[in-house]
This record gives sequence, structure tokens and C-alpha cells, in this order.
Amino acid sequence: MLQVCLNGARGRTECAHLPVTPQELAAAARTAVAAGAQDIHLHPKDRDGADTLDPAAVAAALRAVRAAVPGIPVGVTTGAWATPDPGARAAQVRAWTVLPDHASVNWHEEGAAEVATALLDRGIGIEAGIYSGTLAARRFLNWPASHRVLRVLAEITDTSPQTAIRAAADLLDELRPVTTSRILLHGEDDAAWPILGLAAARRLDTRIGLEDVLQLPDGTPAESNADLVQAAQEIIQQASGEF
Repeated sequence: MLQVCLNGARGRTECAHLPVTPQELAAAARTAVAAGAQDIHLHPKDRDGADTLDPAAVAAALRAVRAAVPGIPVGVTTGAWATPDPGARAAQVRAWTVLPDHASVNWHEEGAAEVATALLDRGIGIEAGIYSGTLAARRFLNWPASHRVLRVLAEITDTSPQTAIRAAADLLDELRPVTTSRILLHGEDDAAWPILGLAAARRLDTRIGLEDVLQLPDGTPAESNADLVQAAQEIIQQASGEF
């Protein structure tokens, strides 16, 4: 499965064509799905372009994207940078009026279990975000409900192409109790493409989009999420042909 991560916590100062409004997210989702994306992850934004878990903003983003790509699963973030207090973050989840298909929970953040429980209570799938170089894997695997998540995001925070592959191998070793069919492996910035290649070689789910990287594999700036998805599809298809 190839997921597109449309915007992330980035802002327009980093990427002038970053999709921010519900209408922009919908347009970006449409072209990304046409290019081959099978799942969507997005960060709802407030009027200032900052990430928010506010029920109205989440509802607006989800409605717009679902209208553009009916039938495609759509997920959102629950990152602590949007709402630092875990209790308030869980309360926002419980107040959502339109529910995403899934939401990511970062297990290196305080209150991850509380937020994850709120999601489970509402019937929302969980993407368990496990950052490399943290205690997230141990915390997640020790959570009694870890078997109930939709998938695990093996997120490689090392951005060096020279060392990120080793970091990915180490994290996947930590996640051995998780079946490979439930792992989505991805990297970011300079390591995004090498990690995507590793995921393709191991036949793991992966993702790409302006949240993770702003350049194509050849280093040229990406004009859209669709361009990134198309490049990822070529890498995945090439890896499939090698088996």
C-alpha cells in the first residue's frame, strides 16, 4: 500500500504550494490518488496555517477530501504539537463530529495511550507512530491494546542517507513482534527516498508526500504530491519486478 502524506506540520514558508485549506487538500488528494496513492494522511490546519485538532477544522478537511476521492481511506494526525496537553488532545478526539478512517498517535509523546484509547472508543483506526531513536517501540509494545491498532508507522527520523538504512533495520528489529503486513515504513527529507526503496524491497507498506520530502529522487523540487507519488510508484514497480 502506498499512502500519500499531503502536508504534515510544514508551512507555506517551506513549500509555497503546500496544500493547507480543505479545498487545496481535496485537489491534492484527487491528483495523488490518480497517480496511484491508495490511502491519505493529512494535517488539518487553522486559519494561520498551523496544525489543529479542532473538530470544525477536522470535519472540514475530511468532508472536502472524501468528496474528492470517495472510497479512499483518510487519516489525520494527533501530534502533540497541535495540542500539547494529553487530556485536552483526547477530549478533542472525543469531540470530533466527522470521524477519520484512522489517526496517527506518536508513542514517544506523553499521553499516547490516553489519545489512542479515545480513538479506539470512537471506532477510529490507529496508526501507531514509532520514531526511530526513541523509546516509542518499547512503550507501544508494552501497551495492552497494541494488537488493536490498524498499522504501525516505522518512522525513521535519521535524515542521513548513509545511516538511515541502518536505523530502519534496527527499528524493524525492535518491531519484530508486529507482523510485517501491519508495518508502514517511511523516512523523511534526504532519507525519504532511500527508505522508500528499502520498504519496496522488503514489500512493506510505505508513504510519500510533501510532509516527508520536497524533492524528487533526482533532487529537483517536487511541484505536487502527485509528482512524488508517481516517482514512488516507479520505484515500487521496479522493486516488484526484481522478484
